[in-house]
Amino acid sequence: MNGIGWTLLVGLALVGLFVLSRGASGASGGIDGEAARKLTNEGARLVDVRTPSEFGERHLPGAVNVPLQVLEQRLGELGPKDGPIVLYCRSGNRSAHAASLLRSAGFTAVHDLGAIDRW
Repeated sequence: MNGIGWTLLVGLALVGLFVLSRGASGASGGIDGEAARKLTNEGARLVDVRTPSEFGERHLPGAVNVPLQVLEQRLGELGPKDGPIVLYCRSGNRSAHAASLLRSAGFTAVHDLGAIDRW
């Protein structure tokens, strides 16, 4: 196989791994927009983990902004550890990371909407 073939093979493998990793995060608490709206209508905490400037430009109704960079320091603001939380960000990467962090901290009802556009 020539250099271009190897480059193409590696590129396709990386894309495949990315797709699989997004599917795995969805399997561990990922939800769609309809389920997220239902949960928030029932009292779930809606948390935007983007930066304050991103939040200021656009955010979902009722969301609170707890940027991923300070999430660990602000866990006490999220309510009881067994209370439902719906997370979102711009593309789904930060919310997936935040969901993992919250679960590691003992939160048991964490739901990852992923990208804001899935609302």
